Amino acid sequence: MTGAAARGCRDLPVLRERGQREVFCGLTGIIWLHRKMQDAFFLVVGSRTCAHLLQSAAGVMIFAEPRFGTAILEEKDLAGLADAQAELDREVARLLTRRPDIRHLFLVGSCPSEVIKLDLAKAAERLSAAHAPHVRVLNYSGSGIETTFTQGEDACLAAMVPVLPATSARELLLVGALPDVVEDQALALLAALGIGPVRVLPARRSADLPAVGPNTLCVLTQPFLGDTRAALMRRGAPMLAAPFPFGEEGTTLWLRAVAAAFGVPEARFTAVTDAPRARARTAVAAHRATLEGRRLFLFPDSQLEIPLARFLARECGMRPVEVGTPYLHRDILGPDLDLLPPGPVLSEGQDVDRQLERVRAARPDLTVCGLGLANPLEAEGLATKWAIELVFTPVHFYEQAGDLAGLFSRPLRRRALLRPTIGLEAAE
Repeated sequence: MTGAAARGCRDLPVLRERGQREVFCGLTGIIWLHRKMQDAFFLVVGSRTCAHLLQSAAGVMIFAEPRFGTAILEEKDLAGLADAQAELDREVARLLTRRPDIRHLFLVGSCPSEVIKLDLAKAAERLSAAHAPHVRVLNYSGSGIETTFTQGEDACLAAMVPVLPATSARELLLVGALPDVVEDQALALLAALGIGPVRVLPARRSADLPAVGPNTLCVLTQPFLGDTRAALMRRGAPMLAAPFPFGEEGTTLWLRAVAAAFGVPEARFTAVTDAPRARARTAVAAHRATLEGRRLFLFPDSQLEIPLARFLARECGMRPVEVGTPYLHRDILGPDLDLLPPGPVLSEGQDVDRQLERVRAARPDLTVCGLGLANPLEAEGLATKWAIELVFTPVHFYEQAGDLAGLFSRPLRRRALLRPTIGLEAAE
C-alpha cells in the first residue's frame, strides 16, 4: 500500500465541534492516580460537591483512610471573607501531622478554586519550603471548567516533570499510569528483549521517581498526555512515536518501535513476542464473530478513541462511523491514524446536541459514550458502552487484548439475549 491510502486517516479533514460538553471533570483522574502513587496524597481544594464526587466515584467507605481528600471551601472563603491561603496552610499542617507517610502532596485545583482565583502554585511553593525535605508539594488543575477526566492525569504528571532529577544516562521512560499488573507485564517484555534500564512515570513510590535528560528515551502508554509530553521535551528528552499498545497489532508495533531504538535483533524480538502475540490473537478471535461488520460510533470522552477505533477496525472487523475525541493531537496519534482504515468521520471537541443528531441518524450497532448519554440512548434502542470503563479496566498489552475486545462484545451479546424480551414488551 502506498501514497494516501498508506496514511489511513492521518490526512482526513476533521470536524471541529465547539459547543455543549458532557464529560467528567479532571478530578476523576485522582481515582486511579491515588492507587498508583502509594506515598502521595491528593488534596482537592474545592467544595463539598467535589468531595461527594470523589467519594462516590471511588466507592471509599467513610472509615477508610484513602490517599485523597478535600479542603472544603466554605461560603466565607468563596465570598472573600476568610484568608483562604491561611486556611489551606492550617489544613495541610493538620493532614501532614496525621499522615506522616505522605511524601508527595498534590494541591488539586477545582472549579470553586479557579473561580475565586486561589493561587495554588504559590501555595505549593510556600508549603514545599515549609515542609521540606520530608514532603514535596506540587499543584495542578483538575477543574471541570478546564479539563476532561483523563486530562487530570496529564496535568498531574506534567506538574511532576520540572522537579524530576537530571541524568545523562541512556534509559527508557514509560509515561502514563497503568494498573500494576499491566505495568509488570510491560516491564517483563522489555526485560526479555534486553532493554533497560526502564523507568516509569508515575512511579509507585517517590523514592523510585525517574530522572530525565537528553538520553532519556520516552514512550507514551496513554494517548492523553500531551502536556506531559511537551514538558519532557522541554527537559530535552526525545519521544518515540508508535501506535498505542491496544491489541496484538498495537502492542507489537509499540514494542517494535522501542526495540528498534535500542537495537534489538529481529530474531530476539520474534522469540520474545511470538507466544504472547498468538495468545492475544486467539483471545481476540473469540469476540470477533460478535463484533465483525458491526457499525461503531465513538463520542469524544477519554482521548482513547482513535487507538481504540484502530484496534476495533483492524483486529475485530468493526466499521467505525464516527470517531470523536476531545483533542486530536496528530504528533501523538499519527501512527494510529495511519493504520485506521479510511471511512469514518473524525471529530474533535464536543457539541452534544449535534453529535446526538448524528448518532440518531446513523443508528450504529454500538455507541461508546459517557455515562450521562448511555441510558437515554439505550432507551432509544441503541446499544452503548461506557467510555469511562476503558480507563478503569486493564486493557493494554498482549494479555489484556481479549478483555479489551470483550468490553465491546458484551453489550452486543447482552442486547441479543434481551431482544426477545424487548420484542415481547413491544407486543404487549
